[in-house]
Amino acid sequence: MKALVAYFSASGVTAKVAQAVAETAGAGLFEIKPEKPYSDADLNWRNPLARCNREKLGGKDVPVTGRVENMAEYDTLYVGFPIWYGCAPNVVNTFLKGYDLSGKKIYAFATSGGSGIGKTAEKLKPYVPGAEVVEAKLLHSADEARAWVK
Repeated sequence: MKALVAYFSASGVTAKVAQAVAETAGAGLFEIKPEKPYSDADLNWRNPLARCNREKLGGKDVPVTGRVENMAEYDTLYVGFPIWYGCAPNVVNTFLKGYDLSGKKIYAFATSGGSGIGKTAEKLKPYVPGAEVVEAKLLHSADEARAWVK
């Protein structure tokens, strides 16, 4: 089984958890980056006009920079992100739609300052047709990530 951890991290928290998942799973690591990086103002979810809110509520694709050139080689994909509105940020959905993930197992993990995992696994399914979304887990630390992967 060959695994890849693909993650989006707005503030660095998800990056630390993703690193722990990759190390524990013996997986490759790929950072999902929007073409236009987010500023602190863009991420201020308390402001209804902030970019994160406009993207999520508008259902807009967020262009991604970089590409996993050898995605077909992976059987398992761990996808990590901070929870936005009870699901993955649009940049993650755009990333997933860019690949044929048929036959792959998808394990989603999320970080959050206060939100629950909600129906994250169910909400990812439209973006990964033909893949098996196995689980979505809320992780708060690298230690939790290591325990989850084991």
